[in-house]
Amino acid sequence: MYLVVRTASAQAEPIRVLVTGAAGQIAYSLLYSIAKGDVFGKDQPIILVLLDITPMLPVLDGVVMELQDCALPLLREVIPTDKVEVGFKDLDAAILVGSMPRKEGMERKDLLKANVAIFKTQGEALEKYAKKTVKVLVVGNPANTNCLIASKSAPSIPKENFSCLTRLDHNRARSQVAIRVGVPSDSVKNVIIWGNHSSTQYPDVHHAIVNNHGKEMSGFDAVNDESWLKGDFITTVQQRGAAVIKARKLSSAMSAAKAICDHMRDIWFGTPDGEWVSMGIYSTGNSYGVPDDLMYSFPVMIKNKTWKVVDGLSINDFSRGKMDGTAAELVEERDTALTFLGAEYKLY
Repeated sequence: MYLVVRTASAQAEPIRVLVTGAAGQIAYSLLYSIAKGDVFGKDQPIILVLLDITPMLPVLDGVVMELQDCALPLLREVIPTDKVEVGFKDLDAAILVGSMPRKEGMERKDLLKANVAIFKTQGEALEKYAKKTVKVLVVGNPANTNCLIASKSAPSIPKENFSCLTRLDHNRARSQVAIRVGVPSDSVKNVIIWGNHSSTQYPDVHHAIVNNHGKEMSGFDAVNDESWLKGDFITTVQQRGAAVIKARKLSSAMSAAKAICDHMRDIWFGTPDGEWVSMGIYSTGNSYGVPDDLMYSFPVMIKNKTWKVVDGLSINDFSRGKMDGTAAELVEERDTALTFLGAEYKLY
């Protein structure tokens, strides 16, 4: 256990925040923002719990040294560990970044099997050790199905407390529209990512609003290029992660960390009035015809740490086809994953 810095000024009780895969590159871009108050608030002390596999513990010690050397007033304690009973104890928030990456020659089914084992273990640890109010964000891919497995393995924690990261895709879509129109990214709101965090995801601009140099208009009117919005825009967002890997020889880290911060900050403090964000959440009885018992990305508004799907948006035939296609992939992933879980896990 490593003590960092204490201040007399911070009055709030510290919250315990877990990051898994904590020796990895996404975590390296993420931990500073969490520790300095960008996510949970500028007056919220943090106990940061860093979990990784045993061979990564020496690297984790280096990360702890750097966090100490930042001398951050809100960071009360850093706990590096390879033990789930330490990592998941009394958590207020869990950011599950670590997962088994796809290796050369690995079949998709083998990748799912490996990650089912990881996220079953982590879900069981949440069930046994974490607070029942814990907010869980799954980042490690395949994020939607990993999130579903974790939630099924922690039956006493509400399904609404689990979400997976599609905010990176949301931010990518927002940025692509902003660049195309020639406005700052915060002039674009209410894009949507439907479905899976994969190449089948559907980035949807049909309900987006753009402040085009002082004039509010629809995303389609602002871009004024329907063929781009239904073609290259979608594929650019869908394949952006692969494009980053091709260019950097490493996966997205800085942008992924920023999206994680955005996602968790919105859970903690809510979304602005009239705006929604995209996140993968548990599908049950929704108004869009998405099958139940999936972690599917919807547009949501958040208040008092509780999300609500934005209902009643019109869905045209083009969107319907895309939304159904990504749902079908998630159903297949779920059904494959459940075969690895055993008979005690059923569809809800």
